[in-house]
Amino acid sequence: MALKDILVHLDATEQSRTRLRVAATLAREHDAHLAGLFVVDVALPLLVAGDASGGGAAFAELIERMRQDALAEAARVEAEFREHLQREGLAKGEWRMVEGSAPDVVALHARYADLAILGQEDPEGGGPAGAGAVIESVLFGSGRPALLVPYAGRFETVGRRVLIGWNASREAARAVNDALPLIARAAAATVLVANPDTTPGGHGEQPGADIALHLARHGLRVEAEQVVAPEVPDADLLLNRAAELSADLLVVGAYGHSRLRELVLGGVTRTLLRQMTVPVLMSH
Repeated sequence: MALKDILVHLDATEQSRTRLRVAATLAREHDAHLAGLFVVDVALPLLVAGDASGGGAAFAELIERMRQDALAEAARVEAEFREHLQREGLAKGEWRMVEGSAPDVVALHARYADLAILGQEDPEGGGPAGAGAVIESVLFGSGRPALLVPYAGRFETVGRRVLIGWNASREAARAVNDALPLIARAAAATVLVANPDTTPGGHGEQPGADIALHLARHGLRVEAEQVVAPEVPDADLLLNRAAELSADLLVVGAYGHSRLRELVLGGVTRTLLRQMTVPVLMSH
């Protein structure tokens, strides 16, 4: 399946411009429709700041002032979006500005796209409030894959050299399938099995060989590797190998479960969301 509908979540940060460049490049390469989504969510910054305790007219005035500021930012980002489309020669483009809860709105719009492009939450707190909540909502609530762009870096190419983190799970299988349009265009692709499971029903006699064969039947050529280093976290093994291969895309499954109404992320997912150094395609 080709990528024909791409959604990119935009905001007023510098990192948003990087996401737009990545999204426009993929849209051009795949001849895809590109939708830029800006969400005006004035409630989230107030809740994050703990400043929702005011009352009456003063609080209403604060809300409206924040809303007007956000609308002004949206207008600026829209102008940049349309200028970028024109500069890149992309005829299939659409601007969307929606008011509401950012996690809910982005997840809803992602359901009608082949791929949602989101920004990593800045661990230093320099990005927009609630970026992590948006990522989790899309990953676990949209039913679609998400391409997560690190908060630092430019990423002129995405998908030329692909590293696939494989552990024979449902989530990993879903991620590989969702990434097929990108893997098909790669100059090199590697399947890495970190600390393979040797129990019956695990990875098989040759870890990584089965998924490599499946991809070969799609006409894709991939290399299968395994690394055994129990003392090193799997996420670190993936990031280290991505650096060694000069990979510009990492494909992994996203793991999480709900406990007492709170989403608990898997260890590899949590680490990659915090420490990613290359764009990561995740699926759940």
